[in-house]
Amino acid sequence: MELPIFAYIAILLLAGLLSTRLMKIFKLPNVTGYIITGIIMGPFLFGVLFNNFSFSNIKEGPVYQFIDRLSWVSQIALGFIAFSIGTSFRASTLKTLGKRVLVITVLEAFGGSLLVILALFIAYAIAPEQVPLEVVLTLSAIASATAPAATLMVIKQYRAHGKLVDTLLPVVALDDAAALILFAILFQIASALSGGGEFSAYRMIGKPLIEIAISLGIGAVLGLFITWMNRFFKSRNNRLAFCIMVVFAAVGFYLLFKNPQLGGFELSSLLMCMMAGAFYSSLRKDSGPTFDVLERFTSPIYMMFFILSGASLDLSIFWSGNGLIVVVVALIYIVARVLGKWLGAFTGASVTRCEPEIRKYLGLTLVPQAGVAIGLATTASALFKANPATAESGALILAVILTSTLVYELVGPLVSKFALTKAGEISPDVQ
Repeated sequence: MELPIFAYIAILLLAGLLSTRLMKIFKLPNVTGYIITGIIMGPFLFGVLFNNFSFSNIKEGPVYQFIDRLSWVSQIALGFIAFSIGTSFRASTLKTLGKRVLVITVLEAFGGSLLVILALFIAYAIAPEQVPLEVVLTLSAIASATAPAATLMVIKQYRAHGKLVDTLLPVVALDDAAALILFAILFQIASALSGGGEFSAYRMIGKPLIEIAISLGIGAVLGLFITWMNRFFKSRNNRLAFCIMVVFAAVGFYLLFKNPQLGGFELSSLLMCMMAGAFYSSLRKDSGPTFDVLERFTSPIYMMFFILSGASLDLSIFWSGNGLIVVVVALIYIVARVLGKWLGAFTGASVTRCEPEIRKYLGLTLVPQAGVAIGLATTASALFKANPATAESGALILAVILTSTLVYELVGPLVSKFALTKAGEISPDVQ
């Protein structure tokens, strides 16, 4: 018997809601409960019931197919998250935090990548056949990415506020741009060294910069458009509809520009939504109520996003033939990235003379990693698999990122809550 997709969605939402009660008992963030719920309701546990209690061909089962068909939810949810984060780029905020945010973002992004490349290079020197150089370079590039979703959910759930949060949100938002540039450069080098291509200044630097510029430009136009339209539409419901339109338009432009006839650009829908939110919140002084309504509207979407993130994790990598290699490389990647992020953020905060709580705890709030990292890993895996000589490297990269994502998404929210609590930005009344 095949479970109807709408029944599956209903079960996911019910299980997610029930998990919040359990998380409250243990004083854990709701997002942790959503991810655990997703893992349980995913194809490798709940899905076995609809696959004749067998793990064979599990990816052809109905639950796996449901998750694949609901992949658009993740794009939309990330768009709304980026749009909300755009409010941290108000002109007034940038005047006081602009230089600080830029320096911290550069150092924490490069810090994560630097420590990962050093740690994995040692592994490469010991076992070059198991950990090829292209794997080292690609994973070090992906290490710079940070997931804004989990951190934002923790901030909203516990109503965290203060100097650490004010610095954290724009840093997380700019992190995507840094990750895209680093990935383009290091992956191009890795591809050339592995025999999969030649060095190209355009593909390494020119194309990613063009993609970022186009993304920011489209986002600015969308932000200006809804700002202008708000002059004629006064009700919160109509303004909410325009915000929803921006997110769907950004995803639409992302898919449109992937067409080879338009240059095959990999635009960032996150940067588009972030820029639109920044323009809208800066130019409309009365945008606050609209964002309040948007927050209520998006809560179920965020819940679905995190549940589906947990459900989409491929647990089969743990019992695959290369399971031990995946676990070892993932462990090195996780530890090195966390240390690199913390050291980079600490250095950046010290250079810009930030407050002690920012220097100590900002790096810990940058631990979560998910959507962007998985997207980059999927891209690298597909390109490496096209060349038989690097096919195994592509599979290893994707497996390591999926494994580390499992750890980051479960532990990351807890670490973020710990850091925000220690910084005094979560009230004891809501812990």
